[in-house]
Amino acid sequence: MARYLGPKCKLSRREGTDLFLKSGIKPIESKCKLNSIPGSKVGSRRERLSDYGNQLREKQKLRRMYGVMEKQFRNYYKKASKLKGSTGENLLKLLEGRLDNMVYRRGFAENKSRSKAAGKPQIYYG
Repeated sequence: MARYLGPKCKLSRREGTDLFLKSGIKPIESKCKLNSIPGSKVGSRRERLSDYGNQLREKQKLRRMYGVMEKQFRNYYKKASKLKGSTGENLLKLLEGRLDNMVYRRGFAENKSRSKAAGKPQIYYG
């Protein structure tokens, strides 16, 4: 299964919020400068996004929070749309039910990156 191995602070800076990828003992503000966007000039301001841009930002934020790639996220969306009820709520239920997320929520791992690593031996070796 593929996963993102690049800099995690860059993802949090791009979204402008803590994605809980490095959270643990220290606050995220001491690790990442959240007020600057990666790849932008110093002092430049963000332009207003269109409706499509806002939807895309929220989708990317959700994908990055749960650590899933685009194709896997699309498959979760298809499953959620087939279930009864609201597609958005069903999607969140499916994402929250993932093993790595449960390991993080139960407190067995200090952040979501570590929970992915902690969940793998339990899957393969029982």
